[in-house]
Amino acid sequence: MSQPTFVLVRPQMGENIGGAARAMWNFGLDRMRLVAPRDGWPNQKAVAMASGAGRLLDNAGLFETTADALHDSHFVLATTARPRGLTKPVLTPERAMQIAAERIAAGEKVAVLFGPERAGMENDDIARANAIISVPVNPEFASLNLAQCVLLTAYEWRRQTAEITHETVEMAGADWATNVEIEKLSEHYEETLEQAGFFFPETKAASMKLNLRNLWSRMPLTRSDVQVLHGVLRQMVRWKERG
Repeated sequence: MSQPTFVLVRPQMGENIGGAARAMWNFGLDRMRLVAPRDGWPNQKAVAMASGAGRLLDNAGLFETTADALHDSHFVLATTARPRGLTKPVLTPERAMQIAAERIAAGEKVAVLFGPERAGMENDDIARANAIISVPVNPEFASLNLAQCVLLTAYEWRRQTAEITHETVEMAGADWATNVEIEKLSEHYEETLEQAGFFFPETKAASMKLNLRNLWSRMPLTRSDVQVLHGVLRQMVRWKERG
């Protein structure tokens, strides 16, 4: 699938380059470019940190300048905490990746710039971008680690382009109870509670039974749950009879 290229501009520590590669691969991204890494390239600390994402480092493009790294891009996004006096659209990571997905689907090449760890990108780099990505962080502590910023952006890309199941239940081999099984459970409890004199006074019995049935319908019960609840009630009756 077509995807954006992540460009690390003058990254300082090999560990952060490796962490960025790992974050990218977590979300299915593998196009990395490096602009003048401070400690040279290749970098063994980056390889160690990348763990299973070392293939990104093997295939990463190495460039001397930001302009060289962006030579084939149609649309460029720059991650920075503030626009630094430049007039630019400022986007959240979510909106930025929405736009990136739309442009890539239209056949364009999109690049995302990430600045050096200590001070971020210079205005010369930001000026090359069409828009800015700004993460809505705590304004009193807005600095993000390079790999963290890559991770956030890559996550938003994944959200925009992959089929994601937002909620699921681990059934652990169980099956959901059918309506018939829940109906039988409800009848079992009603009959037993009736014999125990639970539905009192008689004028409130109908509403009490209705509330009880509503309780069962609200509970996501498995067949095992139903069997346990039947067993609990039977054992309580047996215990009462023995007493």
